Amino acid sequence: MAIRKIREIGDPVLNKVCKPVLEVTPRIRQLIDDMLETMYEANGVGLAAPQVGILKRIVVIDVTPEGEDPLVLINPKILETDGEQTGEEGCLSVPGKFGTVTRPSYVKVSACNEQLQRFEIEGRDLLARALCHEIDHLEGHLYTEIAEGPLMTVAPPEEEEE
Repeated sequence: MAIRKIREIGDPVLNKVCKPVLEVTPRIRQLIDDMLETMYEANGVGLAAPQVGILKRIVVIDVTPEGEDPLVLINPKILETDGEQTGEEGCLSVPGKFGTVTRPSYVKVSACNEQLQRFEIEGRDLLARALCHEIDHLEGHLYTEIAEGPLMTVAPPEEEEE
């Protein structure tokens, strides 16, 4: 596995629509492993393939506090949404910033696993937000396009006194 460079806002690859994955090759498996490692290294809860410069419809998500339950979604598609939640959202491709975004509070997504077998997953709250956010990346969209008001700067962590 390897840490990949995360593309940042302004990089044209982030505004392109991704292509479906038709076959899971060893290169695709390596990409998924690298995406998971990159996401965990960057302390993210999700990462989409275009964020590491690959225009494929692949996302990885892990909303667990311990990073123990990674989801791999190939060719994901939102089937159903319900409700509404408004909250702070950030992105590994927009470092040091966050914005207020309204998303569905519930989503149902159809996707393929690493054997290209279709499955459905339902998400609420943070998982619903992450699913919508990452699937937006596959369509060439960043949360900054739907943020309500100006983006805020993340305050640097305070130094602990010894």
